Amino acid sequence: MGISLTETAAKHVSSYLEGRGKGVGIRLAVKTTGCSGLMYVLEPVDAPQPEDQVFESQGVDVYIDPKSLIYVDGTEMDYVKKGLNEGFEFKNPNVQGECGCGESFTV
Repeated sequence: MGISLTETAAKHVSSYLEGRGKGVGIRLAVKTTGCSGLMYVLEPVDAPQPEDQVFESQGVDVYIDPKSLIYVDGTEMDYVKKGLNEGFEFKNPNVQGECGCGESFTV
């Protein structure tokens, strides 16, 4: 299945990488934290790791380590603006529950 980005998310990532002046894509990872157990982590990728899985979506390369892939496979990333807040939203079919603040999730 992999990872997909909406057009809005891809434009935001591309703009960020252009403004940064370097980077071959973004890394989507999962770390253990928060009240529900898992949290998404995004960071720019300058040099891919040998174990990375790479998914191209809307012209953007998304890098994922094998340990994180089992939690995010099939996820769609979107970038949304709601009032004064803006950020990435994840539509993850693997999520069983989320904390009240929306910062962490369980699978």
